Amino acid sequence: MRRHSISPRPNWQSQVEKVGLTFHTLENGSPYWDESAYWEFTAAEVDRLEAATAEIQQMALAAGDLILERDWLSRMQIPAAAAERIRQTWQSEPPALYGRLDLAFDGRQIKLLEYNADTPTALVEAAVAQWYWLQDCFPREDQFNSLHEKLVAKWKDLTPYVAQPVCFAHDGAEEDAMTVTYLRDTAQQAGLSTTGLAMHEIGWDEKKLGFVDLHEQPIETLFKLYPWEWLLADSFAEHALGTMNAEAQKARPGVTQWIEPIWKMMWSNKALLAILWEMYPNHELLLPAYLGAPRNLQNYVRKPLFGREGGGITVFRNWAQAEGANPAAVPDAACVYQALAPLAQVDGRTAVIGSWLVDGEPAGMGIRESEGLITTNTSRFVPHLFR
Repeated sequence: MRRHSISPRPNWQSQVEKVGLTFHTLENGSPYWDESAYWEFTAAEVDRLEAATAEIQQMALAAGDLILERDWLSRMQIPAAAAERIRQTWQSEPPALYGRLDLAFDGRQIKLLEYNADTPTALVEAAVAQWYWLQDCFPREDQFNSLHEKLVAKWKDLTPYVAQPVCFAHDGAEEDAMTVTYLRDTAQQAGLSTTGLAMHEIGWDEKKLGFVDLHEQPIETLFKLYPWEWLLADSFAEHALGTMNAEAQKARPGVTQWIEPIWKMMWSNKALLAILWEMYPNHELLLPAYLGAPRNLQNYVRKPLFGREGGGITVFRNWAQAEGANPAAVPDAACVYQALAPLAQVDGRTAVIGSWLVDGEPAGMGIRESEGLITTNTSRFVPHLFR
């Protein structure tokens, strides 16, 4: 893998806006979408990344079984109130759409950094914007990217299982709105009718004992770009759990089918990293990881069990804090400690690969670059190709 500098397309801002990437520039005026460079891979490297993604997915499935078999949800600090619903949805397999593995890859080793299984973003960039960049700049080259086709195909597969209109909701900033708009569009391309809401616009009907939209119509299938740990802390958490369609694959009147399902809490929780290391010690795709303490690690990253966009992460070198948040902000018991990974670094920038899955199958990748080791919401997205 190699990083190349290149001149951006003229009027690149309008080019990416045309394909739905409205969040392309940060508040300080610097680009979030950065096409002044690209990463080149070989076909063999892409094959390795695809195979690694599939293998990690299989290990995560085994971890889900073990977590429930051994009652480890409490180890993950998942609220006890959610345990029954997690078990039910794991067994009934209601609709689940997508996820993103964050991988370290330096051209030699591939290591899992974490699994964004509940509310992954950077999707429009990976699925659409970099594909059109490739067609404009390198039309004879290829890209590891079948995201759009797989998302539309998955929605088509889900047509018999979801209620229409499918409601799409979020309560985030522009990036979340952009992601939800795109996913809604893929559902519509699959022939589904959809509606859109903010999470705070979802109502509770005391007479119907169910969630309703702004027109007081029941919400029977809801895609939410809103973390389950936030939802369970909301005032309507009891209603969400009490009216969840957890024991059936198909939508049913009077209850709500949630996408992503609540069992995704097991994979979006960073305790998964330590559990995988317990299950598969010294696996070539995993980094040493432990709950509550760094044990024998000298260079490591301290990660809160729940978090998005690098929030609360601290990097330690030789046991001393080198980068990131104040460790005292999150208690040790609510953190995982993971060995530092071999990351691709060029000109002071560190690259992390987001390897996407749709319906549990590898579907493409995107690359984020940071000036440090922590990927945040200001880390730049850089396109890729392979030859």
